[in-house]
Amino acid sequence: MSWLDEALACLAARPCCGYHADAPPATEPTALAAMAFLAHGTQAAAETALGWLTEIQSADGSVPVDASQQGPGWATGWAVLAWRTALSAVPLLAGRQAWAAAADRALGWVIAAKGRALPQSPLLGHDMSLQAWAWADGSASWVEPTAIQLLALKASDLQSHERSRAAVRLLRDRAVPSGGWNCGNNVVFGTPLRAHVQPTGLALAALVGEESAEAETRRAIGYLHKALSQSTTTASLSYALIGLAGHGQRPKPADGWLAAACGKSLREGAPPYALALAALAALGPDCPWYHKSSSA
Repeated sequence: MSWLDEALACLAARPCCGYHADAPPATEPTALAAMAFLAHGTQAAAETALGWLTEIQSADGSVPVDASQQGPGWATGWAVLAWRTALSAVPLLAGRQAWAAAADRALGWVIAAKGRALPQSPLLGHDMSLQAWAWADGSASWVEPTAIQLLALKASDLQSHERSRAAVRLLRDRAVPSGGWNCGNNVVFGTPLRAHVQPTGLALAALVGEESAEAETRRAIGYLHKALSQSTTTASLSYALIGLAGHGQRPKPADGWLAAACGKSLREGAPPYALALAALAALGPDCPWYHKSSSA
């Protein structure tokens, strides 16, 4: 059995999954698993995961981090992306109507949600007035939640929407001068900060097709080619490979790195979050993050 078959089997045994094998179900890993199931033809598991996401959706359209709380809603974009992927699946799935309605409600929340604009600080190198998406309600905008919602908007054919344009502006503004992204700080006390692999891969994925961000994406691609190695962890490696694939890039050792990293994860507890990301990274440019869904 290949590492991919083993990863998908582990995920299918518990389609509504958490960040670790014994953790309660959470929105992000479950949505990622649903997309992996859809892409690799594991229909029954996909339907179970998508149904769970629908069940925990809040009245305001947001999807909480897990079933135990009513917020924050930053994971909503992942649910939208999973539902939109299901709506474009062939053959058509039985839950199509419910998922379309859930995705529409969630999009309403995504469009309305905004990070807080803050006064500019002379200590920071980024524009504090830009409003995209935050981790928590009422807080400032950050790179990863912004990239997640941008992917959801693009999957919903809203790439020209003002909120999508606001997301692109923030991601460009928060890029580290030497290339890539971290959580969202690029210069502090006049000192350029270092990029991190995972947010760089995610931001690159969100910026596919953005000609205005060509300089930022070019530097980020260069950063990832230098930063990746056989010791990169499964989740970070997967995000990086997905982001690079969207720009037609794939390091020559990528397949070996992914097999070794995921094999290690399988031996050390099989965390669903990492396995789902690895299954998506194995798709290269066919990752569903880049596919527009048909209208419901």
